[in-house]
Amino acid sequence: MTNKILLLLIALLGLLAGVGAARFYAHRSPAIAVGGEMPNEPIIGKPRPALNLLDLRGKSHDISEWNGKVILVNFWASWCPPCVKEMPALMKLREAYQARGFEIIGVALDSKDAVSAFIDPLGIDYPILMAEQEGIALAQQYGDRLGALPYTVIVDRQGVVRHIVISELSYEKGESLIKPLL
Repeated sequence: MTNKILLLLIALLGLLAGVGAARFYAHRSPAIAVGGEMPNEPIIGKPRPALNLLDLRGKSHDISEWNGKVILVNFWASWCPPCVKEMPALMKLREAYQARGFEIIGVALDSKDAVSAFIDPLGIDYPILMAEQEGIALAQQYGDRLGALPYTVIVDRQGVVRHIVISELSYEKGESLIKPLL
């Protein structure tokens, strides 16, 4: 009997903590819509931040390589289940729209070994850049105030941030955001 009461008490405390946290963050960050686009984020409508990282082969890449393209910058990690789940949709988006000037840049917040072991079996064909621990600060420059993963930023052909999504990106949602920019 006491175990049931203890479990009930723990569940009730968890519920109260969740409600309290939701109220706290709702007052602090009204622009954040977890699970969707953040339309009032200060970076939207501004030039994309700098980005210069190494790929898995050790080659340096600057975001300016993709000037003139619609770019989807996706911050992810191999240990993040929603990040893993969205990758087939990202590959499908790239396949459908790359010929029209669309590119995906995956920014891995993970170790090189973990990323190599992870992406090879999946056949990920878009550029994967290694940010490791530096990726947290870079994601913050791109507007990720909560440190959420996956975190996606869509940049137009002029290099201006147009959309931010802080959840798993479906093919349909991605398509609806990039098609008007192509």
